[in-house]
Amino acid sequence: MKVILIAVCSVSSFLLFTLAQAGAQTQTFPTSAGPVKITPLYHASTLIEAGGKTIYLDPAKPAKFAGLPKADLILITDIHGDHMDPDSIKDISKADTEIFAAPAVVQTVTTGKPIANRETKTWGGWTIEAIPAYNLKRGPAPGKLFHDKGRGNGYVLTYGGKRFYFSGDTEGVPEMRALKNIDVAFVCMNLPYTMPPEEAADAVKAFHPKIVIPYHYHGSDLTVFQKGLEGTGIEVRLLEWYPK
Repeated sequence: MKVILIAVCSVSSFLLFTLAQAGAQTQTFPTSAGPVKITPLYHASTLIEAGGKTIYLDPAKPAKFAGLPKADLILITDIHGDHMDPDSIKDISKADTEIFAAPAVVQTVTTGKPIANRETKTWGGWTIEAIPAYNLKRGPAPGKLFHDKGRGNGYVLTYGGKRFYFSGDTEGVPEMRALKNIDVAFVCMNLPYTMPPEEAADAVKAFHPKIVIPYHYHGSDLTVFQKGLEGTGIEVRLLEWYPK
């Protein structure tokens, strides 16, 4: 009995520690419809909470979901395992969870509803725009790209007049550079799959969000990204997307 009690206490302590670590990173953004809370989970996996609803972006291992609320909506950007993870989707889903995903994803995640590049959907108080996400030049072999144009999505999520951009897997493509009125941008950077920090900074300067938060940056030197945006008036916030 004593051993069981110790084990239960240990598990409870671990969950509380994990939730405390995630909560410490939560960013709260005021909007006309109430606050939006955004919490980094791991790599591209993100928790978004507003108006009593819970949205997950790219839930995938090794992100930890124990103790977190079930999803009302799941958004998936691409087919790779760090974005599309059927096991994690199952873990956070409930009977009425909705899924919006790039059409290539829906071939595997068949309960999802497709949202293609440049398509817009409404969900509750949110407007969801699918932004093309792709490579311009980087790929596994000559003539091939890691992310083909038309397959993956980034998303612009609008709620209470605030616009939040999540880049997905992409280089600094024209569609990113042409974005307008972005309040908060979550921008990827990691080689060889997307782009280095200096290219990410150059793309961010082009669409000039008020706040930019690097994500999906495994192995990147974020100080290079910060330096590239010095003097622009864009606020750079660094969060921990790779908890130990």
